[in-house]
This record gives sequence, structure tokens and C-alpha cells, in this order.
Amino acid sequence: MSRENEKENRAGLPEDVFDLKREEQEPAEQEFPDDHVSDTTDVGDYNADNIQVLEGLEAVRKRPGMYIGTTSSRGLHHLVYEIVDNSVDEALAGFCTHIEVTVNEDGSVTVTDNGRGIPVGINHKTGMTAVEVVFTILHAGGKFGGGGYKVSGGLHGVGASVVNALSTWLVVRVRQEGKIWELRFEDGGKRSSGLHEIGVCREEETGTQVTFMPDPEIFRETTEFDYDTLKNRLREMAFLTKGLRITLRDMRTRVDDEGKVIDEGRENSFCYEGGIREFVAYLNRSKTALYDDILYFEGTRNNVYVEVAMQHNDSYNNSEYSFVNNINTPEGGMHLIGFRNAITKTFNEYARKNKLLKDSEPKLSGDDIREGMTAIISIKIEDPQFEGQTKQKLGNIEARGATDRVVSEQLTYYLEQNPAVARQICEKSIMAQRAREAARRAREATRRKSVLETASLPGKLADCSEKDASKCEIFLVEGDSAGGSAKGARSRATQAILPLRGKILNVEKAREERIYANEEIKAMITAFGTGIRDEFNIEKLRYDKIIIMTDADVDGAHIDTLMLTFLYRFMPELIRQGHVYLAMPPLYKLEKNRKVWYAYSDEELNRILEDVGRDQNNRIQRYKGLGEMDKEQLWETTMNPETRILKRVMINEETESEVDLTFNILMGDRVEPRREFIETNAKYVKNLDI
Repeated sequence: MSRENEKENRAGLPEDVFDLKREEQEPAEQEFPDDHVSDTTDVGDYNADNIQVLEGLEAVRKRPGMYIGTTSSRGLHHLVYEIVDNSVDEALAGFCTHIEVTVNEDGSVTVTDNGRGIPVGINHKTGMTAVEVVFTILHAGGKFGGGGYKVSGGLHGVGASVVNALSTWLVVRVRQEGKIWELRFEDGGKRSSGLHEIGVCREEETGTQVTFMPDPEIFRETTEFDYDTLKNRLREMAFLTKGLRITLRDMRTRVDDEGKVIDEGRENSFCYEGGIREFVAYLNRSKTALYDDILYFEGTRNNVYVEVAMQHNDSYNNSEYSFVNNINTPEGGMHLIGFRNAITKTFNEYARKNKLLKDSEPKLSGDDIREGMTAIISIKIEDPQFEGQTKQKLGNIEARGATDRVVSEQLTYYLEQNPAVARQICEKSIMAQRAREAARRAREATRRKSVLETASLPGKLADCSEKDASKCEIFLVEGDSAGGSAKGARSRATQAILPLRGKILNVEKAREERIYANEEIKAMITAFGTGIRDEFNIEKLRYDKIIIMTDADVDGAHIDTLMLTFLYRFMPELIRQGHVYLAMPPLYKLEKNRKVWYAYSDEELNRILEDVGRDQNNRIQRYKGLGEMDKEQLWETTMNPETRILKRVMINEETESEVDLTFNILMGDRVEPRREFIETNAKYVKNLDI
């Protein structure tokens, strides 16, 4: 979140788990002026000179979103991941054991590895040194069949050059054959110092060091790296590359709003000899495991190396994370399909063979078997075919067969050797099947009831008159008092109000049939119109914005978290596609000389008092809840699109495993992980009435 737009996160959710931003969002795709393209004086003219030819890194600066997805905070951090991916590729090739990532005091980032070092010799096809080729030419590198890498996360060879293009300056140093070489770029890679020798080192010292400064003209929202966001992603990389040590350092001095130093640097180091087995243990640490083992399978089929770790717990949610060459694939793909096919087929065969599932009973579905399962599916493949540079989904058909065969063969053997574990999993799956059937009946009953009733929308909903969903928004408000104020304050044309009574059901601890029996949740499902889980359809969404509006106290924060838990578990696409917001009502109202100011934090109130003076005739009102505001105040401060502040809740896909873990810690049964989480994060929560 950019400093200028920052407001306090009342829900107490860490910024590294959710991107919580002001309502004003950047355009979906930004275009930036290009210094090398001349202006056209007459728009009626159209000739050969009007055709733009973007050479080299100009294309990256013109449309950066095509290469890093976005120029928001997420895109900024993606620059670090691109450089680290190159170092991880050295580790996958067996030449790197340690990567260091340093956020420097001036805001730049340095990534250092002890790999082989980028070659410094002349590339005869270009006449340039290989280092300069890597950092200036798109789709260049050692990952295109030249024998440099067997597998690689940096798929398109654009990582290093894109980082160069989007930086004000970049310096690369290479240690090789007892010499230290340096190459410096400036102005988005347009100017180069040329590769030159700057020192000597021991013959056995090899590796690459890249330091870059993001360009504020490109990253207009922020150029400030978030330590926790980097920490979570680098921890994930270490889990996925067993034995690789990754160290993160922050050399910046942090100060509070009053200029007091909080700390002078942070450091974390990650190394997991158990690899993805330790990853599963980490994700399950706040849950109660169904059995002690973490099932682990690995093998190579058709030149695809498959690695899977999985364990069931007593929860009702499944958590599957898939990776290709250490790159997260949030939309899955062929490897995930192969994994699901394997476990569905294998568990059904085992359950039938061992009479745990009667012949008269229907077979277990994949959802039944995966209930309460945490799994990591990681494959290495020589020529991965992704959808887009952001690598959302794997398309290689051979990955499906390879994953299916490795998991089927080794899972079958494991179940035969461990009948007690096999029985536990099958029995849990059968219970899930019965619960799913009960939930289906509850859904059908809900549908029949809706058809028979004169109005299908909940009676407590004060709907808006506008029929175009893109112009509509719904406020979820706790309590009749606040609901009444909101109904009086709203714009009836575009704003709907749904009052909710008390705290909704904690869905982290409930099966689906209980959720359909909860009146408040049923009201939300009906009002949104999308359905949930496998019946979810974003096209049926009735409101572009779903705004959670609660009091600025502990109860309000708890309700925020309950709401977000429900949305994340049952309608995650609402969050992923940016439809969910937190309203930000003010904490204080200050009146002086018939003028009014609103403050959203203690710091903001102090700044206002510094400006207007700390006189005795100041009237300061501390709002304890939304119901304390009259409808004019609520409209002006919290509901008027022209003046309000909203925080949009977005999932950081690159660390979605942390989102899952956070919800389980906050809303699950185990107390100790929750206490540890609260103690760690309490210092980041401000202005919360207890």
C-alpha cells in the first residue's frame, strides 16, 4: 500500500496476506510515453511514419503490464522474484546453495547468489557480452535449448531484461575465474557502462549479484518494498528447493508516525532439507492432523520430475498448491488434474477392495477425498507451456500423465503398507460424502423455498433500483441501529443495504449443511446472486462492490474477519476479482468555529489539531459505532463515493498459501497458533477499542 493512501487496517489482517488498497485503483493497463516516437501533428494523417516499432526494452516501458502483470505493489515485488528465479534456476541445476536478498537503505534491492555466474564472454550471434545480452534483449538467456538449464522457472527469458527496463538504474556484478566484472545500466537500460573488470577474487568464488532501483515513473503507486511480502514468497521458494538457503535482509530504518525509530533492520533465513514435506507441515501447523505421516511421492515419467506431499487434517477445507519449476500456478493446470485423477481413482479402488465402501454405495468424489487435505504438487519440466508471462496455468499434456502415474503407483503401495492411515482417510471421505449429500438436499430445499416465496430476495434487504450490476454496491452492516442509519443515508438508486444480526457463523468450523441453515449467510448468498463453491457463477453477481461496514472496535474487527472467512472459503473469486471492500468510517469528528474535520486515526487527529490549534473550544467526538452518526454524517464520511475511503481486499496470488494459513489460525480450533499470531501482529493494529 502506498504511503500517501495508507489508512489503518481495522480488521487486523496483515498487509502481506491481503492487499488492502484505497478505492481509487490504477487502470487495468497503463501506457507510458515513449521518447523515441515522434508526435503526429494531424490526427487525420496516417502514413508509414505513424507505425510505431518498439525495439528492445522500449516495448517493456510502453506496456509494462504485459510483462509483469501490473505496475501496482504486486508488480513491483515481481521484479525481485524475476531476479531470484534466475538464481533458483542455478540451484535447480545444482550450482547454487545460497541466495541473499537485501533491501538496501536507499530502497534498491540486491540479489546475490553463489552459482556459476552469468557468462562474461562474447556472444557471437550478437557481438555483445553474454551479460549484456541477458539484460538488454528480450527472450534471451540460457533457457532456450542451449544446454544451460534443463529446467527453469524463468520461462520466457524476459526476467532480467524486464527488470532492467523498469529500473532507473541496475548494476550487475559477476564473479568468475578469479575476477569481478561489473556492468551498469541507467535510464531503463538505455545507457550502459559496458562490462569492465573491477577487482579480483578467489578462483573458487563464483556467482552473480544484481542491484536495481525501481523506476517511480513506472511504479507510480509505490516503490517501497514490503518486507513481509518478500519474506513469505522467499520462504515458499526455499520450501520448494530442498537444501537451498535463502536469506532476506532489510537495511532500512523504520520509524513511526512521530519519527521514533522502531527498528534498524530485519533478517530471516530459510532452508528446508525436507522440502515440500516441511511445507505441508508448516501449512498444517495450526490444524489437527488426521494421522502423523506426511505422504510423499516422487519420480520421473516422460522427462517430467514429479514431487507431491500431502496430509489430511480434521478441517472441512482442502488446500492444494501447485508449482511448475518452482513457479506458483494458482489456476492449476495439467499437473493438478493428474494429481486429482490419481487420488480419486486410487482411494476408490482401495475403499471398494477393502469393503470400506459398499458396492451399493456411490463412489467417492474427488471433493470427498480432498476434504481437509493439504497438498503440494511440484513438478519440474524442461519446456513448460504456460498461459501468459505471469504463468497462471500449465498446459503441457505430458504433465498430467506423469503426475497421475507417479502418484497412483506410490499411493497404492503406501495404502497397502499403511492400512490404518488408509482407513482413516477413507472413513473421513465417506463422512464427507454423506455431509455433501445433506448439503445438496439443503441447497435444493433453499431453491424450492425461493421459488414458492413471492420474493426471492431476503426481506431485510433494502435493494437499489439500478439494474446494471456494474453501477451497484451492497453494504453489509451489523445491527439494526447501524442498518437504519445506512438505509437513511444511502443513495437508493445504486446502494443496497443488508443488515445482519450479530456475528455470522464461523465457516472455518462448519460443514456446508450448517451454512445453508444459517439465516444471515443465506441472506448474503441470495442477495449476491452468484451461488457458492461449485455452483458459483461470477456472471450472476448483482453488485460490483460488496462493502463490509462495521464498527471500529474489537467486535467490528471480528465481524470483518468472519465475513472475509466466509467469502474466501465459499466465494473466493469475489476477492480475486476485486469486488470486496472494507468501509473506513472515521474515528473522530472535530468541530471548531462552525467548521468540521474528520480523522481516521489518532495520528491524523493530532495533525489536524496541529493545524487548527489545540484550543479549549475544540469539540472532539469519538465515534464508538456507526449508529452514533446521523444519516448525513454517515453519508458524508463513509458512503458518498466522492468523499469516502474504501479498502479493496485483494489476494496476493504469489503467497496465497499464507492467506489460507492466516484464516485457519484466526478462525480454527487451536488456541496456541492464534495466540502466537496475535502477539506477533498486535503491534500493527491501531485505534482498536477494547
